[in-house]
Amino acid sequence: MYTIVTGAAGFIGSNIVKALNERGVDRIIAVDNLSKADKFRNLVDCEIVDYLDKGEFLDRVLSGQFDGDVEAIFHEGACSDTMETDGRYMMENNYRYSLGLLDWCLEQEVQFLYASSAATYGATTVFKEERQYEGPLNVYGYSKFLFDQIVRKRLPEASSQVVGFRYFNVYGPRENHKGRMASVAFHHFHQFRNEGRVKLFEGSHGYGPGGQQRDFVYVGDVAKVNLWFLDHPEKSGIFNLGTGRAQSFNDVAVASVNGARALQGESELTLDAMVAQGLLEYVAFPEALKGKYQAFTQADLTKLRAAGYKDEFATVEEGVRRYVEWLAKNA
Repeated sequence: MYTIVTGAAGFIGSNIVKALNERGVDRIIAVDNLSKADKFRNLVDCEIVDYLDKGEFLDRVLSGQFDGDVEAIFHEGACSDTMETDGRYMMENNYRYSLGLLDWCLEQEVQFLYASSAATYGATTVFKEERQYEGPLNVYGYSKFLFDQIVRKRLPEASSQVVGFRYFNVYGPRENHKGRMASVAFHHFHQFRNEGRVKLFEGSHGYGPGGQQRDFVYVGDVAKVNLWFLDHPEKSGIFNLGTGRAQSFNDVAVASVNGARALQGESELTLDAMVAQGLLEYVAFPEALKGKYQAFTQADLTKLRAAGYKDEFATVEEGVRRYVEWLAKNA
């Protein structure tokens, strides 16, 4: 039996492949689109049995070539660019493709664990997995939102596991290929290494400079939650996957700079000291993000905890320090 990971060469997908390997699972079929070839590096230290392009994979699945041979699918593949304006491409890539896999998994009784997004919530300040709090601000968020609605309709009659994870702001190893869509921790590391300072947005949405808050979740914790649900096939639903703690962009910047300073044997600094020394700079809020920006996110973990997941999540200070050490070795 195979385990399939779509988006396997991407950020979260490759971390799931590596986590599966670490528990002895290597009959993994990796599915991705390598038109941007640099992503292959994320799989170099991973063990898989085959690689398929995402188009070829769906054709083979729907033609019956994998019938009876698959235990679970981790569907992480998607266009995650929140600035993408081609709605036709977004809906075909994120919605229609996912729907084809969902239908097949339900028919074959294959565990289906997929990536949703906190972008489904939009501008709300309440992050519960309930329709009344959902209102995406961009077509990426809408593609994820619409698929979640289909899942909700299918769940009452589903004979196999279907789990959607509403990822909040994920950061950590193996996101080098993401460019401008990489996490703020990634950008802070490279800004500080190349320019000796990091940049944050000025105040907006009622927050002071760098004070906007997000639920930043370490990718290692994301992989752990995915595998926990794999081990509990009786658990289905749509779940927030964040830490349950909102922390500011200032917190990420301080952790990034102090992590880099620690590698050089230098002492930690406070936020005020960093600003005074020019290590932290605030820049104008971009026009392109106005009306499309979530200034506050914080996962409500009530449903996740009720499902039985009890492990704690890394704080920004813990996770970013770990990530900076990884980046220094692998940048």
